[in-house]
Order: sequence, then C-alpha cells, then structure tokens
Amino acid sequence: MVLEFEKPIADLEQKLQEMKELAKGRNIDLSKDIVSLEGKILALKKETFSNLTRWQRVQLSRHADRPYALDYIYELTNDFIELHGDRSVKDDKAMVGGLGDIDGRTVFFIGQQKGRNTKQRQERNFGMANPEGYRKALRLMKMAEKFNKPIVTLIDTPGAFPGLEAEERGQGEAIARNIKEMFMLKVPVICIIIGEGASGGALGIAIGDKVLMLENTWYSVISPESCSSILWRSWDYKEQAAEALKLTAKDMKSNGLIDDILPEPLGGAHKDLKGMSKTLKQVIKKALKELDALDAEERISKRIDKFCSMGVVIE
Repeated sequence: MVLEFEKPIADLEQKLQEMKELAKGRNIDLSKDIVSLEGKILALKKETFSNLTRWQRVQLSRHADRPYALDYIYELTNDFIELHGDRSVKDDKAMVGGLGDIDGRTVFFIGQQKGRNTKQRQERNFGMANPEGYRKALRLMKMAEKFNKPIVTLIDTPGAFPGLEAEERGQGEAIARNIKEMFMLKVPVICIIIGEGASGGALGIAIGDKVLMLENTWYSVISPESCSSILWRSWDYKEQAAEALKLTAKDMKSNGLIDDILPEPLGGAHKDLKGMSKTLKQVIKKALKELDALDAEERISKRIDKFCSMGVVIE
C-alpha cells in the first residue's frame, strides 16, 4: 500500500530496484549510480516525513501494514498468555488482553485489535469494542491490581462500536466505569496510542500515569471525516477538519494532554516493527522504574491531578 504523498518515493525506489536488477542481469557496474539514487531516496524520505500535514499523519496511522496491538505484544514478550471474556456476555475480539514477561517482569497488556483482511476485520469489528470489550479490559485491570502487576494499554481504535445493541448493553456506562476505575488503580498504568485514538473508545483504556503517543498517530474526540460531515455535510473537507482539530502527537504534547511522543522509524512504524518495539520496550521499562519509586497513593494522586489540570486556564 502506497499513500498519495509516498508516490514520489515509491517511484524512485522502483527505479532503484530496476537499476539493481539491470546491473546484476547484465553484469554492469552501476554502483555509483545506485549509491547516488539511494542518497536521493533517503533525502526525499527525510524531507517528506518531516513535513507531513495533520491529515497525512492520520493516513499513516491507518496504514494497512501498520503494527497492531498483538504485533507489539508478541515482539515485547516471549510468553504472552491471552485472557478472554468479560464473565458476563461474551469475549469481544476487538479488545485483547493478557499477561506477558518483559525482561523478567510480568506486565498486563490490554489493547484494541484491528484485522489485516476482510475476515479478520469482521471478527475484530474493525477495532471497535462493544461494552463487553471494555468490561473485559476492566476485569483484567482488576486482576493486575490484585496480583500487583503493572498495566500497559495499547490504543488503536476508530471509536467504540456505535451500534444499537452496544447502546442497549450499556456502552456509555462501560466506558465511564473504566475511566472512573482507572483513576483509582493502585498499580502503575502506562497508556500508549499506537494508531488511531478516537473519542471515548480510546479514552476507555487511556487513563494512566503516563500517556504516550507514537509520532504518526492521532488522538481526538472525533475523526476528521465525522467532523467534516457534521460541519460541512460532506467528507470532502476532512483535511481542513484535521487541521482544525489539531489531533497529532505534537499538538497533544503542546496542549499538555500527553506526556511524551515516541519517534517512529523513517517512513512509519510499519517499516520496522522490531525497531519500534525496541523503542516501546525501553520507554515502558523506564516509565515503570519511575512509577515504582512512588507508593500507590501518591501515584493515584498524581494521576488524578494530571487529568484534572487538563483544559484549566489560570488568568
């Protein structure tokens, strides 16, 4: 999959591949030309990805090859055990969770999971959790608290499922309860937005001591398309909506809504899953070390103060 703004890079990469095949097939020395073209490609990549618009970052966050929650979890841990069900209705496959080992320490992971193909997307409901998904997440959080294990949430959702049956089973209540309970968890909680962070669907697992965003992700009360359809009665103004919403990691950091931005490999996280996972592991271990130095009551107090201070203006 090549995004519109990536086409000039893809064209040069195609030429590079053809040049390499020509040199190999006809035994011609084109090493200087190959090195020169590789330099041009690298320079173009750096220029392109350092000047992305907000809408282009939204597109990158949705890239078909972008790593999902389970991709990161399996890279971060050697022995992940997935746990299922909310013990009430069913197992929501849009929300995944379980426990795994990070360098000798057990961590509970919770995250939204999208699908790679049509069948998986239907099974995972495009990463849009139902109430039982949020209740499953809360069940795992309470289990982590019981056994005194830290929690890491990986957020990537276009929103909570808006269907009638979800509302009938208490979608709003489930998300609200998660938010309330996450404030009071006695164990360290680290929340990382790895793709899309839309509305209450994201917020339902995003209350933590540390809230982080990958470089090419977005976090907002509404998607650019939905905002455009409300304000302009058309999706054609989604780029303007993205600019107005100020939903990128840089915007969130400047507004004090997140703690830090995690740099991605050049071209996006999908270009180097192992490299991105290595960065995540380092950040998680560092954050846990800082949070371990605080007692539970102090962590809870700081967590509450952090979110209560958002949006407050002192004149």
